[in-house]
Amino acid sequence: MHILIPDDYQNAVRALDCFAKLAGHTVAIYHDTMTDLDTLAARLEPADALVLIRERTRITADLLARLPRLKLIAQTGRGTTHIDLAACAQRGITVTHGSGSSHATAELTWALILAATRFIPQEVARLKAGHWQGHFGRGLHGRTLGVWGYGGIGSLVARYGHAFGMRVIVWGREGSLSRARADGFSPALDRDTFLAESDVLSLHVKLNAETRGLVTAADFARMKPDALFVNTSRAELIEPGALVGALQTGRPGFAAVDVFEQEPILGADHPLLKMDNVICTPHLGYVEKDSYEGYFGQAFDQVVAFAAGNPV
Repeated sequence: MHILIPDDYQNAVRALDCFAKLAGHTVAIYHDTMTDLDTLAARLEPADALVLIRERTRITADLLARLPRLKLIAQTGRGTTHIDLAACAQRGITVTHGSGSSHATAELTWALILAATRFIPQEVARLKAGHWQGHFGRGLHGRTLGVWGYGGIGSLVARYGHAFGMRVIVWGREGSLSRARADGFSPALDRDTFLAESDVLSLHVKLNAETRGLVTAADFARMKPDALFVNTSRAELIEPGALVGALQTGRPGFAAVDVFEQEPILGADHPLLKMDNVICTPHLGYVEKDSYEGYFGQAFDQVVAFAAGNPV
């Protein structure tokens, strides 16, 4: 099979142990992001199979109409909101997906919390510039961690907070609240209380049509002026412009984000990157070797099974 892998920003896929699973197949890998339909269609046209890295490339009906050879899309991870599944079904294109570990993103979330509350990036920059202490950070012990969404990642973040001696409160759908209760964590009394009491609020909600724009400007206005808002889920969960506006008005006082509306961001072309009270990372949550081995190992197994006539 001719297998094509787009959007390998870091040229990481060939270095994975699991890449050996594709031996005997023709593999092409691209390291940039292409959104122009004509260019993208020309690039993908030779492919019998696509292996997609999370949601980096959108697969639309218009694009599929120009890929007559395509038989399989193997998605790394569970998400398929970026794939027109109805158009795939109409064209007889098989779509597979896998699962992934929650630990990499949960660990990155906690790294951002520590970095933001102790001003670690700013202090590193000051020291390298020849200066000494400049910021007065805050500890986490005894403060309140709000976890919005108690799934695989949110539950890990809650446990990390407990290990740091934080009071943990949870908000989300009834399923999240039930799971939190079963694990010994307290749901907030209501949404307003959750927002008002959180010293650190970490968002862990899946993006879909119902949750798009879930967090509003009014929500941010209820947060403390010294609170930290953390988003390692999806930028589209936030009402457009609401986070930038909230940080400018001072509620919350700080943010740490790993996700953006349009990725990748080049040339520092995003308002959050220009704000002193925000720490930004380039969507590193799942970008970790063990995580990649798991995601791609599953996807490559699905490709090999399909090629052998035994689709998963």
